[in-house]
Amino acid sequence: MSQTSVPTELGTKPIGALIRQYAVPGIIAMTASSLYNMVDSIYIGHIADVGSLSIAGLAVTFPLMNISTAFGTLVGVGAATMISVLLGQKNYKTAGKVLCNDVTLNILTGVFFTAVMLLWMDPILRFFGASDATLPFARSYMEIIALGNAVTHLYFGLNSIIRSSGNPRLAMRLTLFTVTSNAILDPVFIFALGLGIRGAAIATVLCQLMALGYTFWYFLNPDRFLHLPRSRKIFRVDWKIAFDSLAIGMGPFLMNLASCIVVLFINQQLVKWGGDLAIGAYGIVNRISFLFVMIVMGFNQGMQPIAGYNFGARQYARVREVYLKTAGWATLVLMVGFLFSELLSEPMVRIFTSDPVLVEKASHGLRKMNLAFPIVGFQMVTTNLFQCLGMVKKSIFLSLSRQLLFLLPLIYILPPLMESEAGVWYSFPISDTIAAIVTALFAVSLIRKLDRLKDGDDPGILGSQI
Repeated sequence: MSQTSVPTELGTKPIGALIRQYAVPGIIAMTASSLYNMVDSIYIGHIADVGSLSIAGLAVTFPLMNISTAFGTLVGVGAATMISVLLGQKNYKTAGKVLCNDVTLNILTGVFFTAVMLLWMDPILRFFGASDATLPFARSYMEIIALGNAVTHLYFGLNSIIRSSGNPRLAMRLTLFTVTSNAILDPVFIFALGLGIRGAAIATVLCQLMALGYTFWYFLNPDRFLHLPRSRKIFRVDWKIAFDSLAIGMGPFLMNLASCIVVLFINQQLVKWGGDLAIGAYGIVNRISFLFVMIVMGFNQGMQPIAGYNFGARQYARVREVYLKTAGWATLVLMVGFLFSELLSEPMVRIFTSDPVLVEKASHGLRKMNLAFPIVGFQMVTTNLFQCLGMVKKSIFLSLSRQLLFLLPLIYILPPLMESEAGVWYSFPISDTIAAIVTALFAVSLIRKLDRLKDGDDPGILGSQI
């Protein structure tokens, strides 16, 4: 399929084959991205004498890094979405302007975020749960990450545009390159050069810088239909395009920001009821769980174009089919994650640390936190379906309700009742269960209406009655 052709196969090819075709690159890229985040944790957790405190310090930085990612998403998602539409319209000139805007806005947000972090590093890290023992490790890591923040924003933003402009395999290969090179460079900088946790940060930024160098070479090729001009025009901002792009990215930005806020409160409750190692345990548990969640996100990436195309083509039976099949695969993936969490929690945790206290805390946390894991996949796919069909408000509500309406109150109610950090861990499966029930009500209503619609009917009734 050429990069500018209309993907008519989305409306004719068997759904199962389409899911495999579109989801596999997404699954590989998302899994690689998850492994990329895990590599630093694994090596840092085995630093002699200070591994446990180092991994706790690293866990403290997660909310701050996620806020940085949220701002990157604000710029990147909007630009990638606009470029995808413009290329479909063969409007290459405006697509090129969006690409230039993406470069400039990512540099501006990256530099701004770097300045804020470097000026108020210690107060921010303490706000996110750092103690006197973990602050030096968190600071050592974040100082390097902050200096490379513009590189990170540019790399991930342009990688999304490579994917949306019809080259998902190249985007996937660049992600795999950063994972592999990071896994190779981490032990060199951490152990061979004796840089410890700071070495892990240097390796991370260096890998992204190498990938960004290739990405710029790719977009500076004037023979490509979407390319950057070899002049100062690259930094010109069309503010109308910029505002339109930021408006599109606002939904994912708010969801990422809410997630960061919740992690902040989780860290505060964990350190209150379980000490520094409880935060380290959460960092390990989060990394393990995220590996399975990212696979589901890969399935969601595959479902998006199929569901969106067929909904636009008014082929409602195919929309229903791709949703149910994707939800089934997501449930199966997280069922496997649940079994690993319950049966192999200790061996998985030992990959990250050999500290017996931290192993015990993380193992118990993993088993408790993922008790409702199998139903999370259905919730994620359903939320994504509403976004695919243009029902963004419902999608945002379902995403935010789980974190802000259910999880946030529970992490403050349960620990005092249980008089231990176990209350924080049990907050997750309880909020997941409540959120799944709410999601099911939305899903059943949507499916019933899709069933009543015949192919070719006006879908306007969906938006007005759900």
